[in-house]
Amino acid sequence: MLFDSHIHTEFSADSEMKAAEALSAATRQGIGLVFTEHLDADYTSKEGKVFSFDPQAYWQKYSSLQGDTLRLGVEIGMRESTREFSEEFSRQVPFDFIICSQHMVDDLDIYYPDYYEGKDKQEAYHRYFVQMAENIRAHSFANALGHIDYICRYAPYADADIRYAEFADEIDAVLQNAIENDVVMEINTRRLGDRQALASLIPIYQRYRELGGRFVTLGSDAHTPEAVGAHLLLAYDFAEGLKLTPVTFNQQRMVNSLK
Repeated sequence: MLFDSHIHTEFSADSEMKAAEALSAATRQGIGLVFTEHLDADYTSKEGKVFSFDPQAYWQKYSSLQGDTLRLGVEIGMRESTREFSEEFSRQVPFDFIICSQHMVDDLDIYYPDYYEGKDKQEAYHRYFVQMAENIRAHSFANALGHIDYICRYAPYADADIRYAEFADEIDAVLQNAIENDVVMEINTRRLGDRQALASLIPIYQRYRELGGRFVTLGSDAHTPEAVGAHLLLAYDFAEGLKLTPVTFNQQRMVNSLK
């Protein structure tokens, strides 16, 4: 069974999806899921959303659903100032899977235009990758590094795609730090429907393979039932074509995503 290892339900501040809705969507597709609720510690969005949740309440509500087709995890936003809190949070319940992601740079949420003001693409992306490399080394308790191309969703530049050749040194540092700390790369499927976005990711994951990376998780980053499993088979083929093995995690142990 193929696993979509990046799903947000109503425990995430930016999702209203019920567990039953996500599971129903997965059942129709014959796939497994990993719920990965948001923790961005010490952060409230401009809309007043607090990106945190009660892990005990999460476990109490969902642990009875755990099994062959559902695992329970967390997605942690990486910041130097919140690393210790985040690691402690990740130990409060026996999460199956921990994704760590770069959602903020220089304490600015890159979802909003503020981060990009006064910066050209070179500067904005350089800072993004530099902090990602530093943070994935510091957050070595992660199982996977989420959506390396997250910034492309919101950057205001005419060409928002990541060009490996433009940021080779910075991206290599990210990949090397992940590999050295036994953190696998995620292939996030959110943008895979765009051929240009897909093409821009190929050199990054080729380089990951060249540096010694062997495993990837696949995740839709779904916040709605319609997005569950989106482009998952495309991501699987993408990984296989680059000789990367799709995996998921159970009790923070890596398992083949098809098992």
